[in-house]
Amino acid sequence: MKTFERYFLSANRWALILLLAAMAVIIFVNVALRYLTSQSIEWAEEVSRHMMIWLTFLGAGPVLRYGGHIAIENLQDALPRSLAVAIRAFVALLLFAFFGFMVWYGWLYMERTLFQLTAATQIPFAYIYAAMPVGGVLLLVHWALIVRGYVLERKFAADAHFDATASASL
Repeated sequence: MKTFERYFLSANRWALILLLAAMAVIIFVNVALRYLTSQSIEWAEEVSRHMMIWLTFLGAGPVLRYGGHIAIENLQDALPRSLAVAIRAFVALLLFAFFGFMVWYGWLYMERTLFQLTAATQIPFAYIYAAMPVGGVLLLVHWALIVRGYVLERKFAADAHFDATASASL
């Protein structure tokens, strides 16, 4: 399972790296062309906006793994361990339900926009909105891989990562 997790996280990271790099190149070339030649790439802004949507949904899973989303932890800190674990289990179930809702509703949204085309590239909006169910599935997998440590110990992947980097730098 650790091998799957390592490859899964690596593939997710590389998808983010490639998307961000492509978006940066497109924007840079477009700005350079606009100022050097008074011409611009007509589809650059649209494509980079769609890449940003995909970056957001594909990047939510790795951020979740490292505890990077906003959390309110005062209540569970003030409670005895057993109640804190119960609250985290409830939160975990709510997150699983929300991610499932994202997949389901994202799929419906894709179906509704299959025949609507984008302005510049003339591709179906469903390809852009596919980021929502894909991101939801990735969130489900990422959450399933770390949820036990979160519920029992409020531990995220960042804890092990930071411990390893801190001990390596000493």
